Amino acid sequence: MHLNPYGEDAVNLAADLANRRPADPAELADRCRAAGLLLDGPATPDDLDRVHTALDAWEKAVDATDERERADLVNRMLAASAAYPRLTDHGGTGWHLHYREERQPLGVLLSALISVGTALHLVGRGMHRLRRCAVAGCTVIFADTTRTGRRRYCSQRCSNRDAVRRHRARTA
Repeated sequence: MHLNPYGEDAVNLAADLANRRPADPAELADRCRAAGLLLDGPATPDDLDRVHTALDAWEKAVDATDERERADLVNRMLAASAAYPRLTDHGGTGWHLHYREERQPLGVLLSALISVGTALHLVGRGMHRLRRCAVAGCTVIFADTTRTGRRRYCSQRCSNRDAVRRHRARTA
């Protein structure tokens, strides 16, 4: 049973796209397909522009300094992109909810997916569970989906690098 297709997968896709912005419509479509999205048609330059705009807004929410500011920014994203929920059975995947109208361009689809997915992730897991890596100089964004909600680094590599830095600082 797939209860929330908009939560973790959507916010991880947003982080992936924000951390390495797609350079052209073909790359955008390929990365969306790799993430498991069913696309109704080819991606266009307008889709790419819309996705970049949605990611700019999303990054502002990631970088918000407190919960109320983050909620306000996500609410603005929701107002700009989401329609009322609808039941759909596209692609033979079974009945599920979409927060957008059917047969919309990829840019509109991703804008809704990112905003609703982020909202569901934050209210379901905690408003603090979207951030940038704690290593100075690393700007990678990640969604904390750990059980404890204490993840600080984008990767094990950054975690190890920071541990080595702290160790060297203590022994110097």
